[in-house]
Amino acid sequence: MLKNSDNRDGLLIWRTFFGRVTINDCINRMNENIKKTRLENGLTILTEKMPGVRSATIGFWVKSGSRHEPEHLNGICHFIEHSVFKGTAKRSALDIAVESDKLGGNFDAFTSHEITGFTMKIVDKCVPQAFDLLADMLANPRFDEKELKREQKVIIEEMKMVEDTPEEYLGELFNRAFFPAHPLGLPIEGTRGTVKTFNHETTAAFHAEVFSPENIVIASAGNIEHNEIIDLAQKSLGFSKNRRPKTEDLKPIPASPILLKKKRELEQTHLIIAAPFVPSNSPQRYAANLLTNIMGGGTSSRLWQAVREERGLAYSVGASAIAFQDCGIFSIYAGTSPKHLDQVVDLSIAEMRRIVRDGVSPKELELVKEQGVASILLGLESTSVRAGTLARQEIVHGKTIPIEETLANIEAVTPDDIQIVAREFFQTELIALAALGNLNGFKVERSRLEVS
Repeated sequence: MLKNSDNRDGLLIWRTFFGRVTINDCINRMNENIKKTRLENGLTILTEKMPGVRSATIGFWVKSGSRHEPEHLNGICHFIEHSVFKGTAKRSALDIAVESDKLGGNFDAFTSHEITGFTMKIVDKCVPQAFDLLADMLANPRFDEKELKREQKVIIEEMKMVEDTPEEYLGELFNRAFFPAHPLGLPIEGTRGTVKTFNHETTAAFHAEVFSPENIVIASAGNIEHNEIIDLAQKSLGFSKNRRPKTEDLKPIPASPILLKKKRELEQTHLIIAAPFVPSNSPQRYAANLLTNIMGGGTSSRLWQAVREERGLAYSVGASAIAFQDCGIFSIYAGTSPKHLDQVVDLSIAEMRRIVRDGVSPKELELVKEQGVASILLGLESTSVRAGTLARQEIVHGKTIPIEETLANIEAVTPDDIQIVAREFFQTELIALAALGNLNGFKVERSRLEVS
């Protein structure tokens, strides 16, 4: 499994073919093409004109996810994400399916802990039709009782699929233990018990509260005009004008659990080693992202080399980070034979310990910087990436961050910055471990997880 390919060649192409000056000129033109309007009802509209492309991505991002749900409604954002496809006042579920296929684009919807999103990538001439379809689905869902009953069954099947997928199932078990007594620890899709209570009245009431203009960002990128998107929004949308009630987001207090769950029928043991990490708006996020990639972001990363290439102990191994508004999680994942579990744990902890004590070399840091910059520059070709970036920056930071600022912040990270983040978060008492599968007598004490 190649989690992240080495993008250095892409960066070299940009530097060699276009040259530094041309890249800066392109970036300056991009910044000039980004526009933002906030309507009187609180709806935020962001667009980025991309001359020379024939596609456009339109997205509606709702600033609510599973962490904003009361426990008895756990999963309702995800349920609404599914249910808006089941019909509106003027479109049936089949009408929506046929129309989206007819547009020929890529229709995507997702729910995360903090955002619910709906995006459609289409040919530029189809922007009005695509916008009308999305707006109708999100503003005027019918929430027919029979359709909701059917969708409850679909989502319960989705839960079963998660339980049959060891990586995902372990992730849910781990989240609950890592964030005890907090919505971040609950499954995004909810539970069988909560989902079965989502009738028309409950679903419509939550939708009316959350899908309000001030809680929505519309972002579009591609061959589009800013004023056209404003006009479409003003004509097509019928969201409630009520302001969304302010809810208090309790800051999670991460635990450091050691969770071992037997599942003997699995051929592999699945492993997570984790620690608290930086939140999404932290100035340390650039160093934290580079640290994650050094640890396990690609085929040249420390974990890939130590676990897979040098010893052949795993096919899938790597590191990732999730950043929420007030906290984050750094995690190492590996799937390995039960007889190799002890070695993989010890090697992973050793790499965390080594980065805390010895830091990283300038050469190692330069490699991941080139990977990161290349990934950003290559992503500029995608209308979906650019629309998504606009929306997420608005939701997290309240503004658009110029690309040159992001690149400069990446370039400014030093080996000392990397080690400071590692020392702050990779502390023995903060390390969590979870394993699922045939544990083969595996046991672990806190002393074995010593990194600091």
